[in-house]
Amino acid sequence: MNKKRFSLSLLALALVALLLLPGSHQAQEVANGLAIANVLTGLSVTAVQDLDFGDVLQGVAKSVPNNDAANSGVFVITGQPGAGVSVYIALPAYLATPTGDDRMNITFGVTDGSIDSTGNSDPSAFGDGWPNINPFALPNNLTIGSAVPSQTAIFLGGRVIPSIDQLSGPYSAEVIVTVAYTGS
Repeated sequence: MNKKRFSLSLLALALVALLLLPGSHQAQEVANGLAIANVLTGLSVTAVQDLDFGDVLQGVAKSVPNNDAANSGVFVITGQPGAGVSVYIALPAYLATPTGDDRMNITFGVTDGSIDSTGNSDPSAFGDGWPNINPFALPNNLTIGSAVPSQTAIFLGGRVIPSIDQLSGPYSAEVIVTVAYTGS
């Protein structure tokens, strides 16, 4: 047992001696770097004009095209120029009275949406983008316009269909537009 302990001690001493000899171990270097990021302009969407059907007669359907400057719905997306965005529009199936006593059907056709990527927010002066598209199936490759201001506009039309005994009074429903950067 003493031989074993002596051998282990000798081995440990030899190892320490090797480590202490000049040039017996390799040199070390340390480099410091940075982790950096630049947070870009925040993304926002604003409803700048409601989809307004105005006065509607009982039993008479009424449409508003997406290029109607006075009545189409207008939503403006503002953010980092050229950045990719995804857009989802939750469209209502009906308008309701403030008390919820009555409902009026609303529909959206396959050409009731337009997206203008030029910074223009006037639906009657369409610039460039996607005219007359399905608001339920928006393009996947949307980008924020690069013009100043850096924005993209969504124009929305639709059709209300009042019944022949529709209650008189105001009706409304929310149109919800959700946008998010895609990272592209």
